[in-house]
Amino acid sequence: MAQTTQPAEKKGRGFKLFGNVIAELKKVTWLSRREAIYLTGLVLLVAVIIGLILGGIDWIFSLLIEKIFIGS
Repeated sequence: MAQTTQPAEKKGRGFKLFGNVIAELKKVTWLSRREAIYLTGLVLLVAVIIGLILGGIDWIFSLLIEKIFIGS
């Protein structure tokens, strides 16, 4: 039975990838704490507004469907 061995470059590929990931993360310009809090609040505000709009549209359609099909 023939035994296959991996070349040295394949064995170290995982460690090289991990090293490359660390190197790229060091190049990232991270947000300041203040910017992160502001943008998180902005995302939450937009999500709530969109949720209210979609909820209102759903409520209106529910009323229309009830009036048209159920006829109450």
